[in-house]
Amino acid sequence: MPHMTALLGKDLNCSIARSLEVLGEKWTLLIVREAFRGRTRFSEFTDSLGIARDILANRLGTLVEYGVLSRRPYREEGEREREEYVLTPAGRDLLPVMAAFAAWGDRHRPSESSPTVLYENAGSGELAELRFTTAEGRILDLADVGTRPGPGTDPV
Repeated sequence: MPHMTALLGKDLNCSIARSLEVLGEKWTLLIVREAFRGRTRFSEFTDSLGIARDILANRLGTLVEYGVLSRRPYREEGEREREEYVLTPAGRDLLPVMAAFAAWGDRHRPSESSPTVLYENAGSGELAELRFTTAEGRILDLADVGTRPGPGTDPV
C-alpha cells in the first residue's frame, strides 16, 4: 500500500495530514461508518458497501495497521476459522469525526431524506449535538472559534 506521504508533501507535522494518511483513501470512512453500525465481517462490509473485495482487503489492512480496527478470530459451526474486524479505542474515538462528517453532509450535501443518522444519549434517548465548548463548559458559536499554533507547530 503506498502511503500518502508523497501526496501530502512534507506537511506530516500537520495532524490533519497524518490523519489523512490513515483515513483519506476512498472507501475508508465508509468502512468505519459500517463498523459503527455493528458490521464486523468481511462479507458484511462487501454486502453493505458494494465494494470490491481487493479494495476492501486493502482498506481493512490499513485500518488494522494503524490501530483503528483489530482482527478477532471467529468460527461458524462447520466452517473454518475466519477473522472479523472490530473498532479499537482509537477507532471509537472517530465517532465525533463521523458525526461531524454526517452533519456537514446533511447541511451542505443533503439528500431528500436527510438527516440519515441521529446521535443520541444511549441511556435517555435525548438527541446529541456536536459543539465547541470552552474548558469551563461554555458553548461557543462557530463564528467565535479561532485557531492558533500549538506547541508542535514548526516555525515557518
